[in-house]
Amino acid sequence: MKPLGSWAIFGMIAALAACDPVSPVDTSSTPQARPASPTTTPTPAVRPGPVAPSARSQELATYYQRLQNDLLVQGLLRTDGGGPDTPYNSRQLTENFVRIALFDEYVTAGNTLRAEATESRLRRWDQTVRMSIEFGASVPRAQRAVDTAFVRDYSKRLSRITGLAIQPSDAERANFHVLVLSEDDRRGYRSRLSQIAPRLSQSSVNAFLNMRRNTLCLLLANTTVDETPTYTNAVAVIRAEEPDLMRQGCFHEEIAQGLGLANDSPAARPSIFNDDEEFGLLTTHDEMLLRILYDPRMRPGMTVPQALPVARQIATDLLGGPA
Repeated sequence: MKPLGSWAIFGMIAALAACDPVSPVDTSSTPQARPASPTTTPTPAVRPGPVAPSARSQELATYYQRLQNDLLVQGLLRTDGGGPDTPYNSRQLTENFVRIALFDEYVTAGNTLRAEATESRLRRWDQTVRMSIEFGASVPRAQRAVDTAFVRDYSKRLSRITGLAIQPSDAERANFHVLVLSEDDRRGYRSRLSQIAPRLSQSSVNAFLNMRRNTLCLLLANTTVDETPTYTNAVAVIRAEEPDLMRQGCFHEEIAQGLGLANDSPAARPSIFNDDEEFGLLTTHDEMLLRILYDPRMRPGMTVPQALPVARQIATDLLGGPA
């Protein structure tokens, strides 16, 4: 069993389809075109608190601290972004892009979710991302300040890479909710979750409420089903008990997955989209994946056969070498 884990659960619904949505779809307006000059500063939506953590929450904090220490001793959770020891070429980058951006990681099975890589279509945001940061009542104020600054800086980086506007938002207007919750907070968050994502399927609610200890973070996202599917809503759930580096890694992975890098691949290196935990933070390779995803030559709705030659050309443009 891998020591760490994150889930990315993507649902698609059509406005008139009777199917099982993962998160709400905004059908009130047509998605806007990507702005050329983005602005980025997520605004936190602070819940009341903090309150004292339970014994269970304290136990998890101890467990995650020991786990992080063990991984660091093994030389894992690297933060250098990759280097001479992690070379990759345009062919590898193309193959990794297809596997990570054009496959889903989980499928719904009744009221549960099952790990199963399933071929999908290219999806991304083509409207402004309105991001809010919300903390559970037990999250210390000092940690709230650290996390808010970290996510603010990271969102600026993502905006520069993709050209996508990420703007601060209050929780009620947000279409991308970043939730930092302890075990205590999350188990009492059902009603709040229904407010920010009122059309969640039962399987997604169950995944949220019953996160296993080795699931560090969770991403629920939604697109519409049509010829050009685009994202309309995302919820990233981060465990507050994790130590700083592990928690920052969850911010990096889940927010990037919420932009459209839905899957993992054991072949991707250097990458956070690989369950070997070698890298803890977004790498140069992962930046390239995002550049490919948001390149104007890519179009939402592309299938694997349609996207592959385009991705190959973009990768070649980025890295050089044979296409």
